[in-house]
Amino acid sequence: MVMKIAVLPGDGIGPEIVTEAVKVLKALDLPFEMEEAKVGGAAYDAHGHPLPPATLKLAMDSDAVLFGSVGDWKYDKLDRPLRPEQAILGLRKNMGLFANFRPAICYPQLTHASSLKPELVAGLDILIIRELTGDIYFGQPRGRRLSPDGEFKGAEEAFDTMRYSRPEIERIAHVAFQAARKRHKRVTSVDKANVLETFQFWKDVVIEVHAQYPDIELDHMYVDNAAMQLVKAPKKFDVLFTGNMFGDILSDAAAMLTGSIGMLPSASLNAKGQGLYEPSHGSAPDIAGKGVANPLATILSAAMMLRFSLNQEAAASRIEAAVQTVLEQGLRTGDIYSEGTRKVGTVEMGDAVLAALSRQG
Repeated sequence: MVMKIAVLPGDGIGPEIVTEAVKVLKALDLPFEMEEAKVGGAAYDAHGHPLPPATLKLAMDSDAVLFGSVGDWKYDKLDRPLRPEQAILGLRKNMGLFANFRPAICYPQLTHASSLKPELVAGLDILIIRELTGDIYFGQPRGRRLSPDGEFKGAEEAFDTMRYSRPEIERIAHVAFQAARKRHKRVTSVDKANVLETFQFWKDVVIEVHAQYPDIELDHMYVDNAAMQLVKAPKKFDVLFTGNMFGDILSDAAAMLTGSIGMLPSASLNAKGQGLYEPSHGSAPDIAGKGVANPLATILSAAMMLRFSLNQEAAASRIEAAVQTVLEQGLRTGDIYSEGTRKVGTVEMGDAVLAALSRQG
């Protein structure tokens, strides 16, 4: 059965890193059908919109989406609905991608690349699960107005709405507890229940859902404490799950524990298992076209795509093993380089992963 993959490189370093991931996927000799389309700023330049109807249709009709990154400073003056970042928000909303998986793994070869002491990150393996289609990013109403009350009544203000419904919380809680069953059976739910009514409700619903998983250990942590614990004692976490905004912030913080955000893949899934796979880093327009970006997060995202959406566990494991081999060989892009290793560029790193794959036999 042919597996259809929508390839959306996007902006900045997106095309460079996606090219390397596509090379790796093609080397597996599996029945893929890959179709590329523009998204983000590249789509705005070509079609006047960051998520053209044809791109959205391609994504909706595919088994999985391999996504690069979107955004560039030159688009910052556009009206918000036309900015490149609206493409990824539109894909999440239209595809129903409510569950975001971000594994933060510190490979043994990269313990010295982390900003923390090696003993704090050696053996680190955290799974961050972020609710992706609710919270303040999508809540309505939102906008600008003259303040109707308060100390500055009548002044211009902007406002957004944080909100979560019971079904939204229940489904992401089930995802978190089920994921923990395949790991170390520990879940930390991150909230701000001491201040926000939305997250007191979150906590209450999570406790109710947890009653269905008596084999899973559950604890609750305020988001400010969670941020501190990530840099103080990160290995205490197993599965950490939270809402959209907190998850956005905490997952990027966790990325640095691994040595570089260039090492952090991600998967965004809907209820059918259809998913969008992308590196956790941004478009990095300052290094675009220089051939120095780290493609490993994108390559590892492709491995997650094989595992979660395409049911190709063996192929996913092959890619991950090849990445381990390359790191053992001492090859490093600039973001993970340290003395005694060999600095390489984007293409050379991708070629090294290909070579490691071929040697697997």
